[in-house]
Amino acid sequence: LSAMSDTQGRPCVGDLVEHRAERLFHVGRLDADSEGLLLLTNDGELAHRLMHPSYGVRKTYLAEVTGAVPRELGRILRAGVELEDGVARADSFRVVGRAGARVMIEIALHEGRKHIVRRLLDAVGHPVQRLVRTAIGPVRLGGQRPGTVRELTRAELAELYRLVDKSS
Repeated sequence: LSAMSDTQGRPCVGDLVEHRAERLFHVGRLDADSEGLLLLTNDGELAHRLMHPSYGVRKTYLAEVTGAVPRELGRILRAGVELEDGVARADSFRVVGRAGARVMIEIALHEGRKHIVRRLLDAVGHPVQRLVRTAIGPVRLGGQRPGTVRELTRAELAELYRLVDKSS
């Protein structure tokens, strides 16, 4: 779970960093059916700014869907799709691969409403089968294995601060 603790005793992010004495904030959440990059920081203001849509920090995902993806789907998603809690827009969209009926889509958004990628793709007739967050701003998941932790490089951290215009 992308929570620091869980009253039901399920494994969570907090278990990975329980040895840390300082308070950590997670940047974004992933539902139980999603996987991928999650940033942790001891800077609560940075975490807030990285997630708030007004700062425009892109979160990039790989989504597996099934069926034919129409050529105009990217245009539709970038123009905006009405959801029950307002219009959602993709910042970018591209088909990155196909295997039989499965299609891999890369989609980026700068907002983080609950289940936004799943709801957005479902609204246009392409329910998500698998979802992986691959990047938050300049920080990329790369070959990082599930359940592992690494420190950000100085360059990554500096770029995150620059993106949200916060002096480090």
